[in-house]
Amino acid sequence: MKKFLFVIILTFPSLLVLCQQRRIVVAADGTGEFTSVQEAVNSIRAYMSDTTFMFIKNGTYREKVVIPSWVTNLFMKGESVENTIITWNDHANIRNMGTFKTYTVWVLGAGFTAEDITFENNAEMLGQAVAVHVDGDRAVFRRCRLLGNQDTLLTANQESRQYYEECYIEGTTDFIFGPATAWFEKCHIHSKKNSYVTAASTVEGHEYGYIFNRCRLTAAEGITKVYLGRPWRPFAATLFLNCELGSHIVPEGWHNWDNPSNEQTARYAEYHNTGPGANPAARVSWSRQLSRREAKTYTVTKVFARHDGWNPVK
Repeated sequence: MKKFLFVIILTFPSLLVLCQQRRIVVAADGTGEFTSVQEAVNSIRAYMSDTTFMFIKNGTYREKVVIPSWVTNLFMKGESVENTIITWNDHANIRNMGTFKTYTVWVLGAGFTAEDITFENNAEMLGQAVAVHVDGDRAVFRRCRLLGNQDTLLTANQESRQYYEECYIEGTTDFIFGPATAWFEKCHIHSKKNSYVTAASTVEGHEYGYIFNRCRLTAAEGITKVYLGRPWRPFAATLFLNCELGSHIVPEGWHNWDNPSNEQTARYAEYHNTGPGANPAARVSWSRQLSRREAKTYTVTKVFARHDGWNPVK
């Protein structure tokens, strides 16, 4: 019998992984263990070393969700990105809430993964309104939609590493912002207003900030004046590699946030971008166009390695 079980595990190693996972089903229609995402999160034991797998069935979940720091290695998967929606509508001007508390989903736990889920802040354009606020390290979002207006995605925590793959991210002003190190791979970045895409606040001494690779930048009809970024803090670092830039991207590309001293410290660069918004000759003099050799040094492995060698794509 022992030999038979050993053969099964060797033949189907994924069975062993599944046995080590706790599996939770959330369904708004009552066909799962929980009808609320937050209730499901609250049921998870603290500081689990194994992965907790949460399957969220199609439905609209109207709630604010917090993944606390003690909920680690949580894998949330939606049934479909179009129909699995977590939404709320707080904005900064409600009861003097301020930007950071407006989140629909706040991720503090390390090792978080989300796939095929829509995260939305559907507040009207009344101020900052965060859809996803990520503090936890080693966060991964694949095939997700992040919907909002101003400040849609807050990549918080200067020590956090975040990876976004094939995601759709939309907003108006500074809708990708914060101090984390974040890599965006094959994402669709959509501007809804004449304004700014990014507002990195990379800290001094950190080599990497935002890297956009093979992304597509588009805009709503009538939007014609959008900057790739402006520095929320002086040492902001943002790089666009191999991206398709729409005509809404202004020729100068980058903005100094009305502070000329930022031009001495901000680290803005591009390489091999295409489309009508790619205009190296017209870019501000304080940004850079990387050489092929320089561009080759930017890899997911190198950007995220640090002390533990984390690689979200291996």
